[in-house]
Amino acid sequence: MTDIKSKSQGINPNVTSRDVKSLSETTGNIYEVISVISKRARQLSFDLKRELNQKLEEFAVSTDAIEEINENKEQIEISKFYEKLPNPVVIATKEYMEDELHFHYSKKQKRD
Repeated sequence: MTDIKSKSQGINPNVTSRDVKSLSETTGNIYEVISVISKRARQLSFDLKRELNQKLEEFAVSTDAIEEINENKEQIEISKFYEKLPNPVVIATKEYMEDELHFHYSKKQKRD
């Protein structure tokens, strides 16, 4: 799997409307396309969250007092970077539209 951050660099973070007919050309069914895109978006979201948590754990300090909150500029910059990334659904939709997203049917759900 390639780096999500590098993939999302050229993507417009704003959600745009798409032509439903052109999205469903490969499968013939828009609901299948939505299912494929949403499953990929969940994968991307999970990977981003895991990566962000790993980076933020480096700054974690275990203290018992709630009043003691230290601000770390590096931690804030990392958080801002991840906030600016496009939504995982936008990334997954771009992958699907550029034929970078591959899927297959299981034996039970195979189409006729």
